[in-house]
Amino acid sequence: MAEEFDAVFVGAGHNALAAAVHLASRGWSVGVFEKNDTAGGAARTEEATLPGFRHDLYATNLGLFAGSGFFREHGEALGKHGLAFVPAEDCFASPAPDGSWFGVSKDIEKTVARASSLSPADAERWREMVAGFGADAPHLFALLSAPMGWRHLASLGWRAWRAKGTAGTLEMARFLASSPREFLERNFETPLIRAALGAWGMHLDFAPDVAGGALFPYLEGMVDQTMGMVIGKGGADTIIKAMVARIEELGGSVTTGAEVTEIRNRSGKSDGITLADGRQITARRAVIAGVTPGALVDRLLSGSQGSGQSTFDAGARKFRHGPGTMMVHLALSGLPDWKAGDELKRFLYVHLAPDLDGMARAYAEAMAGLLPRQPLLVVGQQTAVDPSRAPEGQHTLWVQVRMVPGTIKGDAAGTIQATDWSEAGEAYADRVIDLIEDYAPGTKAKILGRYVETPADLERRNPNLVGGDGIGGSHHLSQNFLFRPMPGWARYRTPVKDLYLIGASTWPGGGLGAGSGYILAKDLAGR
Repeated sequence: MAEEFDAVFVGAGHNALAAAVHLASRGWSVGVFEKNDTAGGAARTEEATLPGFRHDLYATNLGLFAGSGFFREHGEALGKHGLAFVPAEDCFASPAPDGSWFGVSKDIEKTVARASSLSPADAERWREMVAGFGADAPHLFALLSAPMGWRHLASLGWRAWRAKGTAGTLEMARFLASSPREFLERNFETPLIRAALGAWGMHLDFAPDVAGGALFPYLEGMVDQTMGMVIGKGGADTIIKAMVARIEELGGSVTTGAEVTEIRNRSGKSDGITLADGRQITARRAVIAGVTPGALVDRLLSGSQGSGQSTFDAGARKFRHGPGTMMVHLALSGLPDWKAGDELKRFLYVHLAPDLDGMARAYAEAMAGLLPRQPLLVVGQQTAVDPSRAPEGQHTLWVQVRMVPGTIKGDAAGTIQATDWSEAGEAYADRVIDLIEDYAPGTKAKILGRYVETPADLERRNPNLVGGDGIGGSHHLSQNFLFRPMPGWARYRTPVKDLYLIGASTWPGGGLGAGSGYILAKDLAGR
């Protein structure tokens, strides 16, 4: 006998869980089906190195989630199921090889003092930028949380024009089209301050000279300065556990170890899914897939004929994924002893990339299929703010390597001959550790355990991470805003009636902000 739900979800990523929570709170029956043994997608926490060391395997920063409309509406209920955040007052820092550094702390006087030691003019510009953020923030956040449609965009543009005038609106439009380098060089004279902010573009796929990338360094810098950062108490999976519990409290179900092999397409209408064990699950009102566009049309839709609408299918198959990511997790006897000083031990993030030119080279090498000679390293010191993640006095280190190729064609340094990640992974992880050692001598001697996931490992664990792409596809202007995931399909609909597509490949893109799931669920529940 088939199971029936109002809404059936393919995959239990955080967007799917957020949508299920919202629909269930509005009286819908929901069933979520996940291939892996745990829910959460890229929000996963495990004792990956040694017992007692809890590592966020992929995503770790919960600032987007804590600031989301979904959390404002459902946060109180989730808190009753154990959701808890830990604030970070010292947010991110970038050291240079000579021992100088710049970092952003929630205390603006600390940030300004660091900037002033490098450039009094940059310190003054920082104050001006923070003071002006209050006027820009409502328009930018409204854009990032709005459904992508001409009517919504026209309304946002009208409001921005009313508030900022013609000159101010044009300046905002220019800013949204700017590359990180253009924006940062217009505003700051110190290379290290530019690098500290420009690194945030690389968290997506915005190398310094890619148009449209200025928004992300600006927003991260200003939000962290005014509000600080947050991570999950005990791990990023705190949001996942709480959402699963809330769904079950509302009468829904989340089934793991249940691979979906087919989304049924009955003459242009979807009415359910088929599981690998043969079970048929019926959807009375909606099938909601948290997968990549290519996987939807080529793997899940009946008969491998795609949606039956040629332009949608062609666009899905040409969807452009971002460059690869590699993760290196360390269990340590103590935090790194940074050459720049012990103050860096308090920061949640330490970026190892001292200038924009180095980031641009690493990006170009990765896009050419080469293992970068010196990639940007995002070093997460979660136990500096949440000691519960490791045994007393010991620490975890979360190292995200940006960027690396999904498929290796060679090594920019000429020392790694392997072109298969199964052979090159540990050797490249050694290079990563050597880079950390350059900035924090003695770190190698503190390593108690190590766990590496290459781009191939990431995709094997989660098929949405194609080639190790951890951001759900390129965010370049040609595949963002109205064009995400492809032109004409930015509102989560597909040509198949009652079939919807959500997740990082759809607007508003990567990160743990629950945006696509919440926007769609509000629309469906409203109808």
